[in-house]
Amino acid sequence: MDRKRIKIDLLIHDLKVPLAVVESGVTMLLQRTDKYGPLTTKQEKILKRILRNAKTTKVLVNDALELGKAREGMVKLTSFTFSKLLKDTLSELFDLVDDTMVEKIKAYKDLSELKAGLSDNGLVLHIDNALWFRDFYMDEAKIKQIFRNLLTNALKYRKQFVEIEIDTKQDHLFLSVADDGEGIPAEYHKKIFESYFYLEGKEEGTIRGSGLGLAGVMVLVEDLGGRLFLESEAGEGAKFSVKIPLVIKS
Repeated sequence: MDRKRIKIDLLIHDLKVPLAVVESGVTMLLQRTDKYGPLTTKQEKILKRILRNAKTTKVLVNDALELGKAREGMVKLTSFTFSKLLKDTLSELFDLVDDTMVEKIKAYKDLSELKAGLSDNGLVLHIDNALWFRDFYMDEAKIKQIFRNLLTNALKYRKQFVEIEIDTKQDHLFLSVADDGEGIPAEYHKKIFESYFYLEGKEEGTIRGSGLGLAGVMVLVEDLGGRLFLESEAGEGAKFSVKIPLVIKS
């Protein structure tokens, strides 16, 4: 029995209670104006953003517990599409920095509109229309957590753009996220996946910190029977690629 791991998981689990209180309280303020009084347009907008971020935090708490399950080799297979997974993840990330972009992402009618909108914000998305709507039978929570962490990392350290590519080949899912940041010297390619390892860049604001993100991604990818690759040189950005075997639904 890993007593330290149990203590950490218990702490993470207990975060659910205050998050539920915040979520229910804000929901009541938004839905029960007859009881709590009318809201101005600005107040309603702020409360809706608080509610979205409370839900996002709840997802992150569940993800932390999911990482603990990954260490125990637990996998939960569900059906999902990348059209929903990517739009949900992008909305969660943009809501922290640009809530207007969240509404745009939700309003895009097709993949071409989404690609154009993301391109205007420095994100280049490569995925074909057939794959966009294809049903995948995998551990959706883990796939989403892998994508979120890689994308969060790339957005932090990009200079101008982030490139996302999703494809399938020879019964494997390929997912890559690349940025044009300061890059990672070859001597740090293994250490970057260690918990709490930080690599300072040459310029201010270019600290490449893996913290727990990349270390967690490695655990999740390996738990799904996949591999994680890093292509990077100092001053030339970084590309993280994931190769995960597809599950054939019986």
